Amino acid sequence: MMAKFQRFGGAMFTPVVFFVFSGIIVGLTSVFTNPAIVGGLADQGTIWYTVWKVIDAGGWTVFNNMEVLFVIGLPLGLANKAKERASLEAFVIYMTFNNFVNQILQMFGKNFGVDINSTAQTSGLKVIAGVKTLDTGVIGAILIAGIVVWLHNRYFSVKLPDWLGVFQGSAYVAMLGFFLMLPIALLFVWIWPVFQHSILQMQYFMVKSGNFGVFTYIFLEKALLPLGLHHFIYAPFQYGPAVIEGGTTLYWVKHISQFAASTKPLIKLFPEGGFAMQGMSNIFGIPGIALAFYSTAIPKNRKKLLALIIPGVLTAALAGITEPFDYTFLFIAPALFFVHAFLAACLATTMYAFGVTGDMAAGLIDITAKNYIPMWANHWQIYVIQWIIGIIFIGIYFVVFRFLILKFDFKTPGRSEDEMVNMFTKDDFKNKNKKSGKATKTAADPFRTAAGAYINLLGGADNIASVNNCFTRLRLTINNPELIANCKNKLATF
Repeated sequence: MMAKFQRFGGAMFTPVVFFVFSGIIVGLTSVFTNPAIVGGLADQGTIWYTVWKVIDAGGWTVFNNMEVLFVIGLPLGLANKAKERASLEAFVIYMTFNNFVNQILQMFGKNFGVDINSTAQTSGLKVIAGVKTLDTGVIGAILIAGIVVWLHNRYFSVKLPDWLGVFQGSAYVAMLGFFLMLPIALLFVWIWPVFQHSILQMQYFMVKSGNFGVFTYIFLEKALLPLGLHHFIYAPFQYGPAVIEGGTTLYWVKHISQFAASTKPLIKLFPEGGFAMQGMSNIFGIPGIALAFYSTAIPKNRKKLLALIIPGVLTAALAGITEPFDYTFLFIAPALFFVHAFLAACLATTMYAFGVTGDMAAGLIDITAKNYIPMWANHWQIYVIQWIIGIIFIGIYFVVFRFLILKFDFKTPGRSEDEMVNMFTKDDFKNKNKKSGKATKTAADPFRTAAGAYINLLGGADNIASVNNCFTRLRLTINNPELIANCKNKLATF
């Protein structure tokens, strides 16, 4: 079961990777169309304003279609075979679901307390790929994608009678999905409006829990990383409705211009931003840890260690990628990793208590584009406070880690007598903790066996230049026809 959770967490990255760049674009366009920053250039009707508005429209592509991205992206990581077909099936079945919901609401919406014609932001409705439907967010998208992956893995390879061959594969999965989506659409129309109301209540509770809620969120997000379960912590907050409708990422980019123009404290404008500050430990925690590594290393190893940790610190601070440090802890001294998680939670909570908030879940490049540049004119004071707290925590990290490393003689990089200095990766950690088990036997796939035989008869895989097909014919381009079994001197017949 744990392996399945980890695999799901990894699949989440497929659509998420697009968000960082799109967020930077939206943040920059907000800056370059803000009259307080660029003056008269930002007046409507100027070429400057027009160009940046066009760029802004492109930047919103990802955020306006998050549900579709998750529906298409998750099968790429979860399907056991024919992943591309699984993604296409997921899109078709997801849009079938949305069309069912649309028609049910048009005919019976009032019975469920939903007005399909409402244009209010609080209506609980959204237009997805041209279809007005319930706004189920990425939760609905992930659920439907999960159902499709299950159908695909179970039924994609089912062999139908030859006369029904046109309905095999993706067509068969889509047919099953079609009939399954009808009761699921009815279920969603009945339950989701109630769920949306419950979400609003939960959002209120999470925001009102203040510092305790932020501490718990940051600690769990960091502490669950080695189990691959941290995705289940941050995803509902950043991309779902756990603390604000649409998630912290989408809400922030939608309101960048409004927040930038306001002189009200950011903590009042966006109190939900405390649940998007896990990036602070990347910028201020990792440098303190690196200093502790360096100061506790054997002097003869420090030069090599410096060449190792400087790129790691820059990668963590600028891009938010902390794997070399995280898995070095887990490999050498897991206790240090949980100290890191505790200090990361303390760091973010302290900043939040002093009024720091925003979309700060990644690295310095992303944070600068979406926070510092657009917000600086009216909110620079809070960022000065943030960096003062951050620099103090670099010192706290250094003192705590140095003390623990020396106290318990943890063999962090550079502390071994040999001259080999290295950090560790996720694969190193997995291999260290891999338990021996009995080899599992997998049943032979008759279709794979037959395919292998055909490939051999065709002269091997290297003899096949290209493969194409329609429903009834397989078309091959062969490099050397003479290598085809039983075809020598019969090329004309072939």
